[in-house]
Amino acid sequence: MAKNTKPIVAVVGRPNVGKSTLFNALAGRRISIVQDTPGITRDRIYADVTWLDRTFTLIDTGGIEPDSKDIILSQMRAQAQIAIDTADVIIFLVDVQQGLVDADAKVADMLRRSHKPVVLVVNKVDSDHKYAADVYEFYNLGIGDPVPISAANRTGLGDMLEAVVAHFRDTEEGDEEDERPRVAIVGKPNVGKSSLINKLLGENRLIVSEIAGTTRDAVDTEIRHNGKEYVFIDTAGIRRKNKIKAELERYMIVRAVGAVERADIVILVIDAVEGVTEQDAKIAGIAHDRGKAVIIAVNKWDAVEKDDKTIYKMTDKVRNTLSYMPYAELVFLSALTGQRLNKLFDIIEMVSENHAMRVATGVLNEIMAEAVALQQPPTDKGKRLKLFYITQVAVKPPTFVIFVNDKELMHFSYTRYIENQIRETFGFRGTPLRFIIRERNEKEN
Repeated sequence: MAKNTKPIVAVVGRPNVGKSTLFNALAGRRISIVQDTPGITRDRIYADVTWLDRTFTLIDTGGIEPDSKDIILSQMRAQAQIAIDTADVIIFLVDVQQGLVDADAKVADMLRRSHKPVVLVVNKVDSDHKYAADVYEFYNLGIGDPVPISAANRTGLGDMLEAVVAHFRDTEEGDEEDERPRVAIVGKPNVGKSSLINKLLGENRLIVSEIAGTTRDAVDTEIRHNGKEYVFIDTAGIRRKNKIKAELERYMIVRAVGAVERADIVILVIDAVEGVTEQDAKIAGIAHDRGKAVIIAVNKWDAVEKDDKTIYKMTDKVRNTLSYMPYAELVFLSALTGQRLNKLFDIIEMVSENHAMRVATGVLNEIMAEAVALQQPPTDKGKRLKLFYITQVAVKPPTFVIFVNDKELMHFSYTRYIENQIRETFGFRGTPLRFIIRERNEKEN
């Protein structure tokens, strides 16, 4: 696992065992889904959780709450498969008050056979004294010691998190020093992700190896181009037998979260014939939300009838639908014919450099001073916003802290204006920029 990667923890369990209560208890109110990212706000599938000094991405695999026992079991199996495919650690949540049921035992078998780390968590243990004997019953599942918690009362969560993070160490020791750009190819089914990877391999026959030992059973492929190595994370190989549309959609989103989380650069593949869709916007939103560099690859461009305006029309459509990420690089290509595939590597290289770019503090403050002189900061009730100082505190994505006299006065639009001034000077094409606004007293300045 690369060092900028957060481990992924997935929650699996029957309806009404308290998955969403646990999710909310762990994620608190600081949910990672940004409200202005279209498409992801309706259904909170993932959130960042920090415990002590460890941060991980929590994924809720559930979605459908059916009522018949057969459907519940098939849904749980689908959830468990999502977790097995994407997570580093699985929380298997059961309910002490409902006791051990047949579906729990069947899913436990599936999880055991996957050889993924599983933490068995028994919820709704509101009183140790009252439920102690009932907790022991869950030893019969054969997947380790049950950890008793009450998600509603927020008790036992520390013990549970300790058991979860104990499994992270193995996943983080591997390739600490691996500095190769990690590229995730994501997109809806059948947009040509596999063809794109196969073509890239074909064009660059210097494939070094297929690294199968990754925790998520996805095949990471090393590709060398012009003497430089890249690791491609392929999400294309998983084919679902399950035909339930909502479940497929969730599966696709969870897979995308898994791939995006492990990548530095995300290539979102869009079907040129079909155009940009709501599903594309959801996947792009995840990459934006996680601060990754983004390339939008419009595939099957060879299959589109063109006139002199086609490319402009398509560009407008993509830019309008993905209006929250104007920085994303756009390339029109064909995996089938190989059109512009070489250009793709140049773009990957450029956005990779931009994603990791650092700007000297002195230069940043010159840009900010000039921006403030050109456009006065806003005032409110006679009080004017003052910008004291700006500095870059992180890369991947480039993150800046601006010190101001009053955070409330620093409207989103003025932050965007400062961002545009920085982009005008340095480009930062392909990467989002993050801004943290801090208040400080004028006397401290």
